[in-house]
Amino acid sequence: MAETPLPEVPQTERTLLIVEDDKSFLQRLARAMEARGFLVRTAESVGEGLQQVEASAPAFAVVDMRLGDGNGLDVVSALKQRRPEARAIVLTGYGNIATAVNAVKIGAVDYLSKPADADDVVAALLATEGRKAEPPEHPMSADRVRWEHIQRIYELCGRNVSETARRLNMHRRTLQRILAKRAPR
Repeated sequence: MAETPLPEVPQTERTLLIVEDDKSFLQRLARAMEARGFLVRTAESVGEGLQQVEASAPAFAVVDMRLGDGNGLDVVSALKQRRPEARAIVLTGYGNIATAVNAVKIGAVDYLSKPADADDVVAALLATEGRKAEPPEHPMSADRVRWEHIQRIYELCGRNVSETARRLNMHRRTLQRILAKRAPR
């Protein structure tokens, strides 16, 4: 994955808050964003995110839409009240048009489906006002997105195959075959 260079921005303006309840995704994204020149702080809930915004509103934010204790849009709204020029994007595994419109109305500059690539996140955060980020050069295949979604639900269900199959409305044996295979490219 090629790193997108960060334009010349003062050190104090490279602050980034990531609010995400998927701990492994949070850690990977935080490391990737630090490698791209951001000063990263993290939060795993709406409550923690609001505390981080209150303590010191960052210049940028990446916020998951659905968190264990509420809606990530509350964090975006609080950030825009404290720092109107801040640029926030919303990540979600449950994308639909209504939530995308709501996110933009509250002040998010973009809306990305999870799992999002760090380069896509940087491009969305740094896109010039009024212009959407360029489409990714090498987007994930539909098979890979499906596999990632299944893995996420599997982890959320405590790695319980029967419960995961029930929630995904899929036969348990079919799910077991999918889980036994390697991730598609």
